Amino acid sequence: MKGTSPDVEVHSSQEPWWRRGVIYQIYPRSFQDSNGDGIGDIRGIIDRLDYLVWLGIDAVWISPIFFSPMADFGYDIADYRKIDPLFGTLTDFDQLIEAAHRRGIRILLDYVPNHSSDRHQWFLEARSSRDNPRRDFYIWRDAAPDGGPPNNWQSEFGGSAWELDAATGQYYYHAFLKEQPDLNWRNPEVRREMYDVLRFWLDRGVDGFRVDVMWHLIKDAEFRDNPQNPDWTEDMPPHKSVLSIYSCDQEEVHDVVSEMRAVLDEYGGDRLLIGEIYLPIARLVAYYGRDLRGAHLPFNFRLIEAQWDARHIERQIVEYEAALPEGGWPNWVLSNHDKPRIASRVGRDQARVAAMMLLTLRGTPTIYYGDEIGMNDAPIPPERVQDPFELRVPGRGFGRDPQRTPMQWDNTVNAGFSTGSPWLPLAPDKDSFNVEAERSDPHSMLSLYRRLIAFRRENDALNLGRYASVEADSCVLAYLRETENDRYLIALNLGPEPAVLETPGQCRIVISTEGKAEGEIVEKKLHLQGNEGVLAEMMS
Repeated sequence: MKGTSPDVEVHSSQEPWWRRGVIYQIYPRSFQDSNGDGIGDIRGIIDRLDYLVWLGIDAVWISPIFFSPMADFGYDIADYRKIDPLFGTLTDFDQLIEAAHRRGIRILLDYVPNHSSDRHQWFLEARSSRDNPRRDFYIWRDAAPDGGPPNNWQSEFGGSAWELDAATGQYYYHAFLKEQPDLNWRNPEVRREMYDVLRFWLDRGVDGFRVDVMWHLIKDAEFRDNPQNPDWTEDMPPHKSVLSIYSCDQEEVHDVVSEMRAVLDEYGGDRLLIGEIYLPIARLVAYYGRDLRGAHLPFNFRLIEAQWDARHIERQIVEYEAALPEGGWPNWVLSNHDKPRIASRVGRDQARVAAMMLLTLRGTPTIYYGDEIGMNDAPIPPERVQDPFELRVPGRGFGRDPQRTPMQWDNTVNAGFSTGSPWLPLAPDKDSFNVEAERSDPHSMLSLYRRLIAFRRENDALNLGRYASVEADSCVLAYLRETENDRYLIALNLGPEPAVLETPGQCRIVISTEGKAEGEIVEKKLHLQGNEGVLAEMMS
């Protein structure tokens, strides 16, 4: 046995809730529609809270529900203090907070500080004239000498990230759609306004925020060209043709993150700050901040991006654990609204193994709605495409609609999601893979998730204990989770063929993803079926 982090501290029961908790991401348009318009809403979330309690969820992260023209489905915000009528009202939101808190569920909102909608009042004023007081709320530059964009920075959705404003004769910067102009976070007044937005929602009882594209907030002060990416190929997204070393991840961004954290800390130590950050591990962990005064959880997307290979994933875990600052708490994610679902990436058999991995690794897990029932990415006919990325760069497989389709609740019309026509088509397998069908099946994906969450909650070794790798051959990933009193072995066969693991002692099988005889005592050799994960209690 080789230990990769033998000195990781075992934490006390007084740890913050999010160290023990399980987070569940809801894409609100697709979770539950309460009024028959085909779009999920706040009342729908309230109606499904008891399901989340049954599943064992501690906190819900809700993608944007703010007032928006919906150019990017809520990530273009025209008023940060209003709920969009598609989703309901502030009264509905207040009722959601009350209903969730009464059930012991915390609510996290998606905070989108990098850019606003081009219909936000700030931007309407900013583009009215060069000397408007709001002009410096956004990023404006003169044209290049040839009259073109100021530099070569690329939009994440394809094309130049600069848009010419004909009325004032300058370009404004948009890292995403032209309808999403970037705010100028070097302007202290912008910071004050945006921190007051945080306070507005914290005052209403919000328990924390997931911060959208946190690493984008500060740009190079000199606006230098990004270098070309020598590894870029035609099958990669267009914006990857350059290396965004000047348009993202500037050193000054860490001051902004620590200021956000300070706002949350005004409300007590249990408010959670999560950062969306797609960066290599060495740069990702910097977002914990100096003296851990940054994000509590800079989102770790290693499992989303990983090659599904035991040795590769083991290296990812080891490197991540080694890179964490002292006291920094890890976290893990399998899927989200921007990336293909885990079942589509690795198949449903391996998605069961992935569920065991997610819920037994050291750190806070986040579950994407529907993964717990094995939802796949759904095919989207061309005439039903909604995602602006797919519309701008069609037919390349970059569209995000397939992983945003409606939640599959039962086998009634529209899978119980809506009495109207859903905004995106439902998956063809909705009648077989849904909450109602799986809830009564002890061998379903849903039952597996519920058992793993419950067992994790009851065992300090799994939610707070140390992590140590166990040597394994072939396609097996194995590790221990342990405290002074308890040790658990997790053995995951990431391949389709049977495999054998030499165990570090006698153990008793507690949970198997494939229904192996639970309670069986294993002496030295653990025989794994193909696509099987086993959680076992060490007895010696």
